[in-house]
Amino acid sequence: MADVLPKFKTRFSSYTLVSDRGGKFEVSVDGHLLYSKLETGEFPKNKAIVQLLDEHLAAAK
Repeated sequence: MADVLPKFKTRFSSYTLVSDRGGKFEVSVDGHLLYSKLETGEFPKNKAIVQLLDEHLAAAK
């Protein structure tokens, strides 16, 4: 995840990382759930997270 954040640091005014011990990993933007490990059962590759964020930001324009 550390290599994902620098790509978007100028595109978001803020972000929050929340630690959870329950195996939960979710990516949300402005209340929109983009990815949930609980739903897929798989931890996403960084490339997949970048693609989801790019798609979300492009659709928001």
